[in-house]
Amino acid sequence: MKHQEIELPFGKICQGPQKAPKKVVLLVFALLLLTIIPLYYPSISHSLFVSETVNSNPLVPSLSSSSHDHLNDHVREEEDFPSITSNLKCDIFTGEWVPNPEAPYYTNKTCWAIHEHQNCMKYGRPDTEFMKWRWKPDGCELPIFNPAQFLELLRGKSLAFVGDSVGRNQMQSLICLLSRVEYPIDVSITPDPTQKFIRWKYMSYNFTMATFWTPHLIKSKEATYTNGPTKTGLFELYLDEFDEAWTTQVEEFDYIILSAGHWFFRSMVYYENQKISGCHYCLLDNVPDVGIFYGYRKAFRSAFKAINSLQNYKGITYVRTFAPSHFENGLWNQGGNCLRTTPFRSNETQLEGANLELYMIQIEEFRNAEKEGRKKGLKYRLLDTTQATLLRPDGHPSRYGHWPHENVTLYNDCVHWCLPGPIDTWSDFLLEMLKMEGMRSAEEKKLMISKDRRLN
Repeated sequence: MKHQEIELPFGKICQGPQKAPKKVVLLVFALLLLTIIPLYYPSISHSLFVSETVNSNPLVPSLSSSSHDHLNDHVREEEDFPSITSNLKCDIFTGEWVPNPEAPYYTNKTCWAIHEHQNCMKYGRPDTEFMKWRWKPDGCELPIFNPAQFLELLRGKSLAFVGDSVGRNQMQSLICLLSRVEYPIDVSITPDPTQKFIRWKYMSYNFTMATFWTPHLIKSKEATYTNGPTKTGLFELYLDEFDEAWTTQVEEFDYIILSAGHWFFRSMVYYENQKISGCHYCLLDNVPDVGIFYGYRKAFRSAFKAINSLQNYKGITYVRTFAPSHFENGLWNQGGNCLRTTPFRSNETQLEGANLELYMIQIEEFRNAEKEGRKKGLKYRLLDTTQATLLRPDGHPSRYGHWPHENVTLYNDCVHWCLPGPIDTWSDFLLEMLKMEGMRSAEEKKLMISKDRRLN
């Protein structure tokens, strides 16, 4: 295009096409608008981003103009709720164990809460490296447990461990971790030297912690007419009846940690509607063997039903998933033992067989309970410790839960965990989940509003 020369009082300049100044002005004006408007109307830029993202994805069907309008209105209406999806993307339960030379954070001499059978160092365990690991999630970090932070976060609150002795093992680990700040006092309703039903209180924080012994989560008792084929007792499980030892007491708690597993491997007779409906390895005449998984599913279903039926419970229920044992060269009652001294890498083992089935049953029943609980405003959270503990065959007491010369009938313990030891990391998980709870609740509220609007 031919340029023109224009005479000005101070000389000649070379000018481009006549429309150029107008374009420059418009460009500057547009840049100002794009800079200023999002500062005052952030939802506009957000809506543009959502529209671009949807339209650029070949796997997402294109939206009509009315759908675009609905989407933009929906995004604008939700601006009051913080978008925290990015904060929740990391799966803290998938990762590897990495060395942690700073551990442990207490010893069997500084903490009096360790159960004798998990006091591995007292009873002569020769290696110490099993205490010097931490969990490293893939793609993010899991902070080491901060006892002061935990107690401050739970000031004025209450926490109940509901389940078997592994749950009690977890509570004792938590007490030891908190001992760097404060020890609790026993405020149990009745004295219980077995610590099956015990309450602790941290006076400076008005924080109460309790454990409720219920190895099957439901009403159960040991049969008196036979010791069962394994000679370790035969248990009668009432699959559709609540265990009132805990269901009548947890209503007041702010948090429940529910867990069970290993007791279901024993011989059991199942009752439903107060009649025998089957069994697991009972070898009784005319009683069908329906297996371990049948009873396990029904037990969790009834436990969740009990929680969802509580009239005044407003707390959060954490389901601590199944912690696999590590017996090798034999079953638990047939000479099996756990002698490894280092963790597995994630590619060296995998969840399979009965362990996998029990885990999947927990997940399925948890999802169903979560859906039902949501109708009452109850919250369920999955404390998914299975993968992390699967990789720790080195963390069990084995034979180091008593003196070698003692005349005891205990088997090698490859179910519970030495303290200090791997399950201290369960408190790392728990604290991180508690810290994220406010953000998770906001995100869930946001999703529920979104769902309601779509239905409307």
